[in-house]
Amino acid sequence: MRLFAQQQELPNVLEIAGTVMSDMGYNFNQINPDYFDVMRPTQLPAHKNQYGTDGNVFFGVRQSFFGVRSIIQTPLGTLNARFAFDLFGTGNNAGRTAFHMIFAYVELGKIGVGHNWSLFSDIDGYPNIVEYWGPVGLSLCKNVQLRFIPLSGRNRLAFALESPGASADQGIYRDRIELDDIKPKFNLPDLSAEFRVTRNWGYAELAGIIRKIAWEDQGEEPYDFTGHAIGWGFNLSTNLKLGKKSLFVGQTVIGEGIENNMNDAPTDIGIKNNFSNPVSPLKGVPLPLYSYSAYINHQWNNKFSSVIGYSGIIVDNSDGQAPDAFHKGSYASTNLLYYPIPNVTAGVELQWINRKNYQDGWETSATKIQISFKYSFRHEFKFKQE
Repeated sequence: MRLFAQQQELPNVLEIAGTVMSDMGYNFNQINPDYFDVMRPTQLPAHKNQYGTDGNVFFGVRQSFFGVRSIIQTPLGTLNARFAFDLFGTGNNAGRTAFHMIFAYVELGKIGVGHNWSLFSDIDGYPNIVEYWGPVGLSLCKNVQLRFIPLSGRNRLAFALESPGASADQGIYRDRIELDDIKPKFNLPDLSAEFRVTRNWGYAELAGIIRKIAWEDQGEEPYDFTGHAIGWGFNLSTNLKLGKKSLFVGQTVIGEGIENNMNDAPTDIGIKNNFSNPVSPLKGVPLPLYSYSAYINHQWNNKFSSVIGYSGIIVDNSDGQAPDAFHKGSYASTNLLYYPIPNVTAGVELQWINRKNYQDGWETSATKIQISFKYSFRHEFKFKQE
């Protein structure tokens, strides 16, 4: 009689997946041409006709995606590795159809390392929309990191050391020669953490981040603008089941000096007047922010689905920023998606964004209709390791 069943050996898996996606539509207004096919409030014009004239047609395939994942059993546990990219050009390739790395990440047991979503971000808070960039109020940031995961499953706890970085707005003083010699300094990594509880009703997650942002004045002028700031933030997010066909997807973020961890926010550090100090008449300060996103995903039946929702972000500007600095952004959208056969999606989406400046009274918006077609594929190959 066998008292114990023989343990089944888990297979190794190589997975290849991707999407071929085409987008087309009409923007009734204007936006930075580097972001012609997405909706970013920060990229709306800061003054009249900054980006030409209203009304533009767009076509693109930049959301097409390809990725490879491997799952290998080792004496130290399961080794998961993922590499993926899409075609949405960024940085020097902004506005182009170009290679854009999404994942380059390896996880073994409780340790992970590589390029992945920041622990401060919750990608499950992204609604079922076809627009690439998404709601302005979300924290969506990928980063190179070293991750430790002491708990996984229904209760998940993780910590990470992440690559530091920040951006600054020198505001109305941006042309002062005294500021030309200020260089950033990052001598500590960002520290992030998340805790998620998953139950039958959905999940709730609380994430946090703390970071040091420093800069050094390397000039020989009589002023010294060397300084540092502490950035911090909390992100509370959830997926909440509303019956069998609807899902509430919500997120709210509060913090300061964490703009580059957000989906669409301009600068982490702003200039504050400090005229009572003759040596440092200006100082850098972390800019506070508050954001939120609330969407409903609804499945009408096995062929049709829709979303509707609204998102916003507010930046508490410093007194040294220019009057046309970004202050408030809004994002709203709704859609109807059709699934005619497995792995194929077609849909139409109505999107609206708004930008409000700091002090000059400028406010502008854009409305866009987008039609998208997507084919997804995924193939698994199981094998035994020799």
